[in-house]
Amino acid sequence: MKGRIGRMEAQFLAYAQMRKLRTVRPGDLPRTMLRLTADQERKLLSRLSRKRMIARVRRGLYLIPPRLPLGGAWTPDEILAINTLIEDRDGRYQICGPNAFNRYGYDEQVPNRIYAYNNRISGERVIGAVHLTLIKVADERLGETEEQKTADGETAVHSSRARTLLDAVYDWSRFGSLPRAYDWIRADLRAGRVRPVELVRITLRYGDVGAIRRIGALLEREGVDDRQLRKLAQDLRTPKNPIPWIPGRARRGAIDRRWGVVWNDRA
Repeated sequence: MKGRIGRMEAQFLAYAQMRKLRTVRPGDLPRTMLRLTADQERKLLSRLSRKRMIARVRRGLYLIPPRLPLGGAWTPDEILAINTLIEDRDGRYQICGPNAFNRYGYDEQVPNRIYAYNNRISGERVIGAVHLTLIKVADERLGETEEQKTADGETAVHSSRARTLLDAVYDWSRFGSLPRAYDWIRADLRAGRVRPVELVRITLRYGDVGAIRRIGALLEREGVDDRQLRKLAQDLRTPKNPIPWIPGRARRGAIDRRWGVVWNDRA
């Protein structure tokens, strides 16, 4: 424990746990019982946060442990942290990127932070020992999710398998996921874990032109029915500058005129 717990701190924690409070803000505490001024209340919450007995979500909002753990230090779990932060802003989110790659078995590496698309906050946040990378997107870019209940009763919102594959192509520069994502898509198509029609639908709804071209080229290579390919290709214009199949490599190779892709995988 970082320092001894004082009488006022002990009274506050006892009150919060008796009332089963999950969060607290300045002004929530019963000043008549604890005999606190507004300034003392703010300092008490700040002190408890520094001692890691409660967790600061943002300025003026703190998470409270259901019980003080042995040793005194406490941190919320990842889902409680992100749920509290996003709910406070009346927003929506979905866990994506490296966390989703690990969830669906594409990558064995377990991320040391949570990556999430959301419609409220952009940037890095730390809540207790939980590190969050929050990627703000438009409301219409949220969707195709799966929910999972945690042991503590929280609901975690994850991108679906097919949405994760699309985002691995769409957001490749952020996640460093190309060309690996091509192998993930091939494997899931061949194993029947993702259907071409599902991937086409999600690509058209949540992808951009680059993602449509790359996924269209991949599906054609995989021999997908041309009816699905025509859905992807119908609004594409012949590009003046074809994009590389593998970003970051020299644009040397055959050009696929239908998709506007340079096959530079052998360059």
